Amino acid sequence: MNARVLVVTAVPPERDAVTRAAPCPPQPVELPGTAELRRVVWTLPGPPGAEVELDVLAAGVGPAAAAAGTATALTAAVLAGAPYGLVVSAGIGGGFGPAPGRAVVASRIVAADLGAETAEGFLPVTELGFGTSVHLPPAGAARELAGAVDGVLGPVLTLSTVTGTARGAAELVRRYPDAAAEAMEGFGVAEAAAGYGVPVLEVRTVSNAVGPRDRAAWRVPEALSALTGVFRAAAPLLGTWTTSGMPRGSHG
Repeated sequence: MNARVLVVTAVPPERDAVTRAAPCPPQPVELPGTAELRRVVWTLPGPPGAEVELDVLAAGVGPAAAAAGTATALTAAVLAGAPYGLVVSAGIGGGFGPAPGRAVVASRIVAADLGAETAEGFLPVTELGFGTSVHLPPAGAARELAGAVDGVLGPVLTLSTVTGTARGAAELVRRYPDAAAEAMEGFGVAEAAAGYGVPVLEVRTVSNAVGPRDRAAWRVPEALSALTGVFRAAAPLLGTWTTSGMPRGSHG
């Protein structure tokens, strides 16, 4: 059976950066509503004919759009009798330390602004007794992926409002001192994947440092090019995991 992986990005330039990694042109796949996937295929090492299909979706900006798009794609796949074995949230993002162009693979996917402000400071939603604010990717897979793409392994924060001041960056570092990157979609993708019991990974390439908003310092083309390189190296690995199982030590 061929491996099937759903890759969820925010915007079409990120989607296209992923599909450019493939050895063949992408093919459009319609979904219910207005969403459209791009499907690319790699041949896997091993038995003749083994392939991995990456369905790459630009779901929209922010955790709500990401969750809705991911859920739509997962539902359509189940109804078609061809469910996905893995979901990957992918795109560019801000880095807390890694330089522009560097890849970050999430060890934890954190909803960093889901909670309540109090006189004593921010309380995550878990401390309020509602739901979760953290999803854990398969640990062995995240480590192996980070090694394969020469990336940094660390928490990736999901925010509905990205950081644009030194004060905001300092507050996030205070609350999450080991954070490696921030973006806007990972937690939404992970929430939808968890509802289907499908493992999830998140990978980002850094376009700018988290902190004061300075568009002149952004390196978006370089980050998109790096995202292509990440998936050129990672796609066969992702496909192998979905057919033969995640690396040992994956849970945690």
